[in-house]
Amino acid sequence: MHSQKLKLFVIFSLFILGLFSCKSSTEEKTLVLYCAAGIKPPVEKLAREYEKISGVQVEIQYGGSGTLLSGLRIAKSGDLYLAADESYLKEASKLGLIAETQPLAFLSPVIAVKKGNPKNITGIEDFLKEDISFSLGNPEAASVGKYTKKILESHGLWESVKEAATVFKPTVNEVANDIRIGAVDAGIIWDATANQYEELEIVHTKLFDGFTKQVTVGVLSFSKQPTAALGFLRYLSSREFGNPAFQAMGYEAVQGDIWEEKPSILFFSGGVNRVAIESTIQEFESREGVTVERVYNGCGILVAQIKAGQRPDAYLTCDISFMDMVHDKFMDITDVSNTKILMAVKQGNPKQVTGLNDLLKEDMRIGVCNPQQSALGELTKRLLEQKGIWEQMLPNVYSQTPTADLLVNQLRTGSLDAVIVYEANISKVRDKVTVIPIDDSKAIAFQNYGIGQNTTHYWLLTRLLKSITSNASKEVFLDNGFGWEYVNDSLINE
Repeated sequence: MHSQKLKLFVIFSLFILGLFSCKSSTEEKTLVLYCAAGIKPPVEKLAREYEKISGVQVEIQYGGSGTLLSGLRIAKSGDLYLAADESYLKEASKLGLIAETQPLAFLSPVIAVKKGNPKNITGIEDFLKEDISFSLGNPEAASVGKYTKKILESHGLWESVKEAATVFKPTVNEVANDIRIGAVDAGIIWDATANQYEELEIVHTKLFDGFTKQVTVGVLSFSKQPTAALGFLRYLSSREFGNPAFQAMGYEAVQGDIWEEKPSILFFSGGVNRVAIESTIQEFESREGVTVERVYNGCGILVAQIKAGQRPDAYLTCDISFMDMVHDKFMDITDVSNTKILMAVKQGNPKQVTGLNDLLKEDMRIGVCNPQQSALGELTKRLLEQKGIWEQMLPNVYSQTPTADLLVNQLRTGSLDAVIVYEANISKVRDKVTVIPIDDSKAIAFQNYGIGQNTTHYWLLTRLLKSITSNASKEVFLDNGFGWEYVNDSLINE
């Protein structure tokens, strides 16, 4: 018995390795996509179109979502994986097989019968009648089978339906074909699959109401050509090409980004964030094959530009209070990081500054950020007004700048005695200045990220957010004097 199981495992492994190793001799110009069989019609059409406009060949291997994932775990080769159920992508992500993902369409399970419904099937209960034959997707191989099992288990029906099933098939297409040729009387398939067969009709059942799955494609983490893979991913999901192809074949498409071979996005960011995000953005540009036009400045200036009509695709603030001023222009606003507000003085602290009140000394030359131009300037003014020393300190203010990095330079060159800056501004020069903490819970700024309401590159910007909030990016933030605020809700909800 054990030797027979071992033999079957070896045969399966050889099959999978063979399936996942059949690549073109022009590998550097060929993308390999592993695709759920039920999604073949729109994907095949789009792949052939993309080949014509890009010169990139797309080689597609079809199979059940579960079978393909099992193969990917063994072979670890290829470029993209498209599953009929996003749960497979989540599982693949946990296994470290997926780098980026993109939703494409929605699917719902339905009962399908031959046109005219000759057996007068009205619901799942009819599947248990002796004269009814039916086909189901294999829960271990096909996403529709896995989802059918989950739904029926929630209603206490799975065991009885499983025992009564005539046959289990590895793909949804094979279930549909069983019904079409009359091998069975009924089956459970995706609504979009049923829409592609003229010989079939759908039997509505409340049992499946509200149950929907998301078709999702992901770039494999071991792809040797991720930029090309991401280009095809954007095409598959594009408004002009991907969406119409899915809709024409009975799918409810997820609205994608507009199609551009090399998209360009406008990104506003508070100046303090530059040291923490610049390398991440450069890597993002290179991997995605896109251009991110960065505008770093004081948040007061950026907000004024937004209110005057400029529409960045995304905005990373110096402080959340500045997102509040333009919140109606952005969506999916996400907390990212924080940084403390502190005082920095000349190395050795020759003026013996111990607290904010020392800024009122007659011989002090102070530098602060401009409250109208900078988030830090506004926060500084607010903090010192609450302590009743803002107006008193103004005669000692020798410099007001839009960004704090200018203040740090002026302090180091000796033109200022003390400055109020972010911890992030002095993270790389701590050995050249002396830091005086500000003991106040309000002496902190929080940075958040918003996607522009009018952007035509929503999904690209969600991937940019993912890059900025990745573990690798987090380490860069922490190394540059920031704290961390981002919480991955998807992990919590799972």
